[in-house]
Amino acid sequence: MVPHMRSLLGQGLVLVIAVVSTLTETVPSATAADATTQSSKQPLLLANMWDPSVNPTGWWISEKYDGIRAHWNGKALLTRGGNKVHAPDYFLAELPEGINLDGELWMGRGKFEETMSTVRRNTPDDRWHQVQFMVFDAPKVIGDFELRMDFLRRTLPRNAKHLKRVPHTRCTGTEHLIARRDRVVAAGGEGLMIRKPDSEYEPGQSPTLLKVKPQNDADATVISHKPGKGRFEGMMGSILVRTEEGREFSIGTGFKNADRKSPPPVGATITFRYRGFTRTGLPKFPSYQGTLIE
Repeated sequence: MVPHMRSLLGQGLVLVIAVVSTLTETVPSATAADATTQSSKQPLLLANMWDPSVNPTGWWISEKYDGIRAHWNGKALLTRGGNKVHAPDYFLAELPEGINLDGELWMGRGKFEETMSTVRRNTPDDRWHQVQFMVFDAPKVIGDFELRMDFLRRTLPRNAKHLKRVPHTRCTGTEHLIARRDRVVAAGGEGLMIRKPDSEYEPGQSPTLLKVKPQNDADATVISHKPGKGRFEGMMGSILVRTEEGREFSIGTGFKNADRKSPPPVGATITFRYRGFTRTGLPKFPSYQGTLIE
């Protein structure tokens, strides 16, 4: 919604949009009703890194959950790449039919690898009892972020075991943001996310959603492997990757031996950490963190 329209028409318009959004989501479209278990990729909102030059006052703060990005299309639970997540029936039973949800499959702080192992299985095991779907947005609801959050508050059950709405709090300034980030990290968390007020849900990289972490990270696509030498003889030595901006560079650190024996395949999306940029715009000291489930 255009900001000046809100001020001119008042809260009545907000109420009307909220009602329309509810009706839009509670009546599944033909596409949603026909969703299959096959790959059905929907572009999702993606975050950039927060830069201290951006004043976070008034933005919405939430924890950054170190899990697996997932999307509920009203009929099926899908990965970021649009592939079906084989969750057990008792888990799926909590997800509302006909409503699109964007969130993270999460087992707790410091449990990314266990979460990935659990979600990747085609046959769900008992570890799914520990998984929660942390919902932070409703992509198909018409309106700004505050309206979408109100929709989730009114729609999602409060007593569900696996379906959780991510809490958000207003940021009062940079000091507040950094202090909150440091508390989360000290407790074993990954960092924070901040969301610009009055922002729409726009698929792709967006300056309205920012990651706030002690170290920078980003995603890139694997385009080739380089063989290892010395103690890595017979294994992968490094990978050549390309960012969304088209920058290419090698990553040779951060890998376990198991990663080097079975490296992320060409075409896979990986996450890496880095410490700023070189004069030519390449990430400094890139280090492999993991492969995203597509």
